[in-house]
Amino acid sequence: MFTIEHEFDATVVTIVDEGEAPLQDDVTISAFAECVTVEQHDTRTDRTHKVTFSLQQLRDLGAALDLPEGAYRLTAPED
Repeated sequence: MFTIEHEFDATVVTIVDEGEAPLQDDVTISAFAECVTVEQHDTRTDRTHKVTFSLQQLRDLGAALDLPEGAYRLTAPED
């Protein structure tokens, strides 16, 4: 299950783990104009971990999900 909320400066997607136990804590993804953050609370340490992606890193991640093992560099298409 997931929710989508449009806030003043970001779109926030929260993903809830509904699989079989043991379940992971919710993952919150916030998309801003200049970056995307991914956060997850760790109940074992009572800390929230945050990773910030630049928009280029996010594009690379999206491309990597559909590519085989290897090293790649995305370039703009030539006209």
